[in-house]
Amino acid sequence: MADRLISPHYGDDDMQETSLRPRRLDEYIGQETVKGNLSIMLEAARKRDEALDHVLLYGPPGLGKTSLSLIIAAEMGANIKMTSGPAIEHAGDLASILTALEQGDLLFIDEIHRLSRVVEERLYSAMEDFALDLIIGKGPSARSVRLPLKPFTIVGATTRLGALAAPLRDRFGAIFRLQYYDESALQRIIQRSARILQAPMDAGGEEEIARRARGTPRIANRLLRRSCDYAQVRADGVITRAVAQAALNALEVDERGLDPTDRTLLLAIIQKFDGGPVGVETLAASISEETETIEDVLEPYLLQLGFLARTPRGRIATRLAYEHLGLPYRQTPSALGLWDAPADASE
Repeated sequence: MADRLISPHYGDDDMQETSLRPRRLDEYIGQETVKGNLSIMLEAARKRDEALDHVLLYGPPGLGKTSLSLIIAAEMGANIKMTSGPAIEHAGDLASILTALEQGDLLFIDEIHRLSRVVEERLYSAMEDFALDLIIGKGPSARSVRLPLKPFTIVGATTRLGALAAPLRDRFGAIFRLQYYDESALQRIIQRSARILQAPMDAGGEEEIARRARGTPRIANRLLRRSCDYAQVRADGVITRAVAQAALNALEVDERGLDPTDRTLLLAIIQKFDGGPVGVETLAASISEETETIEDVLEPYLLQLGFLARTPRGRIATRLAYEHLGLPYRQTPSALGLWDAPADASE
């Protein structure tokens, strides 16, 4: 699903994203509550001349977790080492990373919920006591050695907070949730990115791209670049509302940010299953997608729009979904009383 234009995941098309990242906290747009609390933590740590408490950032992909980790390092004047949960396969990999960290350095672990159990358990003492417990030798001659570490900060990022083991979650001094952006914040992000890209744009173009960006800065920047391409080839180079509409309509991204995959999901529920309820596994088979793709990629934004509802008996398409697709709404007998139906957690 990473090849979708409106996928929130990082793809090959996002190589320019690095140049668009904010460098300091005052350049970071949106997430005001997170920024406010983080600024206090940063200032306090600097005044005490201590390493910052471990920070966990969670929320949907594309909202700026990696950018925030880079900003934290810049604000602390510290070096940052970046890795991911799947990349740390063995306890030895973790040991080599941690022992290479200097005083006050940051270790950013993306997809931290995907750490193996063995690696995760070794991380407990490292985060809490700044020490690493190693087993030297094998069999009867094996002995445990505690290796001291220089104080450091772990910044973890995850899209699935519930998948994190409680002991690991509890070792973070601050846990922040990143929310989807409103259109006003997205417009300011698009304005800033357009200046960096030297892409002429008027207010109408900003509004049109922001409305279709699914509340996600990464998608907003991607749509901006595609609109810029269209303006240079098919217009006079200026991204107006009409130009943005034409560019994004050509890419099959509609006025609410839905693409053909989203519409296929909603149409399957409405046309194949009479509006629902339908279990997620049945739905996945009907549109040839993985269950995890539906739950983690497709559903979150449709739920946010109110186009989809999860019930004890499965998914249903709401009145708003029918209206958006231009279909007549009718409440089928199968949808009546489903909120009180016996729950099936798997569906």
